[in-house]
Amino acid sequence: MRPHSQAHTGAELGPPNDAAAGEPLYRQLAAQYRRAIHHGVLRSGERMPSIRTLMQRHGVSLATATESYRVLEREALIEAQPRAGYFVRASRKAALPAASEPDLATLPGAAQFVGIHSAISTIVAQFQRYPDAFNLGGATASPDLYPTDALQKAALRALRRRPTLLTAAGPDQGDPALRAIIARRALDAGIQIGADDIIMTHGGIEAVNLALRAVTQPGDAVAVESPCFFGLLQALESLGLRALEIPASPSTGLAVEALEFALNTHSDIKAVVVVPNLQNPLGSVMPDAHKARLVELCARARIALIEDDPYRELVDTAQPLRSLKAWDTDGTVIHCTSFNKTLAPGMRVGWINGGRWHPRIGMLKFAQSRHNEQLSQVVLAEFLETNAYERHLRRLRDRLRLQRERMSAALGASFPEGTRFTPPAGGMFFWIELPRAVSSAAFFHAALEEGIRVMPGTVFSNAGRFDHFIRLSCPSTDLDLADEALRKLGGLATTMAARVDAGSVNGS
Repeated sequence: MRPHSQAHTGAELGPPNDAAAGEPLYRQLAAQYRRAIHHGVLRSGERMPSIRTLMQRHGVSLATATESYRVLEREALIEAQPRAGYFVRASRKAALPAASEPDLATLPGAAQFVGIHSAISTIVAQFQRYPDAFNLGGATASPDLYPTDALQKAALRALRRRPTLLTAAGPDQGDPALRAIIARRALDAGIQIGADDIIMTHGGIEAVNLALRAVTQPGDAVAVESPCFFGLLQALESLGLRALEIPASPSTGLAVEALEFALNTHSDIKAVVVVPNLQNPLGSVMPDAHKARLVELCARARIALIEDDPYRELVDTAQPLRSLKAWDTDGTVIHCTSFNKTLAPGMRVGWINGGRWHPRIGMLKFAQSRHNEQLSQVVLAEFLETNAYERHLRRLRDRLRLQRERMSAALGASFPEGTRFTPPAGGMFFWIELPRAVSSAAFFHAALEEGIRVMPGTVFSNAGRFDHFIRLSCPSTDLDLADEALRKLGGLATTMAARVDAGSVNGS
């Protein structure tokens, strides 16, 4: 039973913080109680003030009091009990042990020509055979978590104001108004650039491709994280480049010391590609000290540091995270990002700042694909110009946090002993280490037979690593269906691990 202790008087909490400029009152109130919970002023299982008490204590309306509690509910900090009121939720710790850290004593091997494309094509073909499978292998949130109606209305307004948007060619670098807004917003990440330092691209993947083309020639080596997003491995393969895999930690990302050793022993490395914030597939966030050291290391080696940063705004943090570009003083960092994950996957709007290679990237962009279409950029500019984007991001982070918590609990309850998992700091990716005897390729096929999509770990490395890992994601807003899917996956993993163990016993 929960202790139904008397709620605190609230005197120690004080009034909402009016200093939070522009922050709605309900969010100020929610932040106040969030701090009280985090600092132990309100303890697990303790009764929260009633809505009526909240209104009287803080002099707020019913709508403000109710919405503040909704925020705390979405953050899984409080919960309502029928006919009893609101209570502080018990802190949910991950039931699974943390994922294994990389063995830094194992030095990076030789850079290899990438051959991952056929493996990816095979997986895509398998997916197409099961079009109705429940998707736990995707990389974007559910469509209903994006502001569909607001974007649609913005598009109609834009076409009424500028009816030639679909028929007139746009500026080579992209819409000037959008680039100016992006330059202002980049200050939040510690990036100081002007509108002319930005080139709009067809999503983040074109930005990364342009960066690679600008700084490499076929046959060159590129240092990448291991595990690494398979789309990057495909890009390297298409450009005739070799991948040198550098181990990455599920908690802190790329091992900078391993990269330093590689740079001292491999003279043909021409670039480093890294996802510092919510790395795909690990979900790790690189600490600021590591970011600064990484930028300094690449600057000293005079090689390009390509920063792929599409997930930064999905990290659960009170203050915006800094991008690698914030530490760049000589144009070493090529910053690539997009709005595909945070706002509108269908719009495919990205941008790049090319550092000291910016003019060459502009030339390559013009040669490769010319200007981006205008309508999406104009719509995006209108949306970013107001507070609508910040409100959307808060809702998206809140919802993803709830989905991750539910999935973490289901993982812990369903998967067998030997499964390991480090909860990410935001976003939607789960990097799952299965019992060593379970092949992710076999697991992938068995899951499809059960009507569930996952991504096998084999596609996140060109060096044959991660055979007993899978990447899951939490894109679905149907949490009951996700729970059921995870129960099925846990049963599969348990059965496969037991089958291998039984075979080992019989064969001994």
